[in-house]
Amino acid sequence: MKTILVVDDESKIRDVVVSYLKKDGFQTVEAETGSEAIRRVQNESIDFVILDLMLPDMEGEQVCQAIRQIHSVPILMLTAKVSENNRIKGLSMGADDYLIKPFDPREVVARVRAIMRRTDEYHLLADRLAFNQGELIIDSLKQQVFRDGQPVNLTPNEYKLLLVLAKHPQRHFSREELVERVLGYDFDGDIRTIDQHVKNIRQKIEGDPKSPKYIVTVYGTGYRFAGGTT
Repeated sequence: MKTILVVDDESKIRDVVVSYLKKDGFQTVEAETGSEAIRRVQNESIDFVILDLMLPDMEGEQVCQAIRQIHSVPILMLTAKVSENNRIKGLSMGADDYLIKPFDPREVVARVRAIMRRTDEYHLLADRLAFNQGELIIDSLKQQVFRDGQPVNLTPNEYKLLLVLAKHPQRHFSREELVERVLGYDFDGDIRTIDQHVKNIRQKIEGDPKSPKYIVTVYGTGYRFAGGTT
């Protein structure tokens, strides 16, 4: 049974979300503050985090960033902030998806299911890809990425995007294709979300993110993976 951490300082919202998650077969734990959420992720077996951005002790983006330092658990953000900049900021901090309040709790469950399904599909892969004499290694059995022998902390969506591209070197992928393969057919957000994920990955695996040698932009199309296997 998957365990989901629901983080929100409003007990009514937690109660509703928890109720629907339990009806759908999930186990839940709760947190009212960002510090409590981080502590639970550190000390407990958490499979998914639903995170409100407006918390009493710290911003949700800070909580997300702190969790990403210790765990690659999928994160769904809940927020009343509606601007595109806020959404992009949340994704850049490592969130996997973004849902605006007020929301239908059934959609929360659907989003959780969709994200988990995409993540679980990649758990089944068991290959090890190495590029540029081992400078970059993708171990999909262990779900780990290494650059110069050091682990790279990617979010689940960043990892899946990198793996899709790396498994098809030199193939041109449109943003639409990448959205379908990484975020799923049911994703209804902006396809430019892929651009933000690519930017994040480049910051983590490229020696010079402004002149990338692994994930290369195909102008007018999307992206391709240019790293040579060894």
